[in-house]
Parts: sequence; C-alpha cells; structure tokens
Amino acid sequence: MEKIIKKIAEIRSKKGFSYENMAHDLDLSTSAYRKIETGETKLTVERLVDISKILETPLNELLETDSPKNFNQEIKEQSTGYQGVDNRVYHENSELSQKLIVIYEQQIKDLKAEIEELKSK
Repeated sequence: MEKIIKKIAEIRSKKGFSYENMAHDLDLSTSAYRKIETGETKLTVERLVDISKILETPLNELLETDSPKNFNQEIKEQSTGYQGVDNRVYHENSELSQKLIVIYEQQIKDLKAEIEELKSK
C-alpha cells in the first residue's frame, strides 16, 4: 500500500496538484487528505478510484510498483532445478484487485442500465 501512496504523491506533484487541490476535489479537509498520503488513514478502493480520476491516471498505473521480483533457484537432487518467484506485490494487492473488479463490474452494470434507459426514451 505504501508504494501505491508514494506513486499517488509522485503523480500529484508532477501534475502540480497540491494537498488542497486534492482535498477539495475529494470533498475532504486538507488534513484528511494529507493523512491518506502519510498513511495515517487507510486508502479505500473507492477513494483510490476517485484519486485516479482526479489525477487522470489509469488505476493500473497507480497500482504498478517498481519493486523487483525476487527469483530464487534451488538445485535439488539429480540436477533438477526449482525456480520460485516471490510475489509479495501480488499478495499485497490481491484484496485491492478483487475490490476493484467488483467496482468495475458494478460500473458496467450501471452503464448497461443507463444505456437501456436511454434506448427506451
């Protein structure tokens, strides 16, 4: 989560957005937004989606991390190799990913309903 928050802060800064700008657009106090970026307040999936929209940055870009994957190789008997990949980043974000899927599915459902409503008019 720290890496995601760091990425948000980097993008916010590059785009010239202040804490005040972000807080206003998120309908928060400046101190409440600052607590998100300092990790004092837990970043929710819904808030992450809102931040993504404000920064005009795709969610997948915010979720990207630069941490290298760790490759471990063990040589076992009879020269058989075992290669494992440490997927810590995946495990840290799997719950977040599931929540994002639910949100996207709901948005798709809502859009389909809106389309049907517009067709009927």
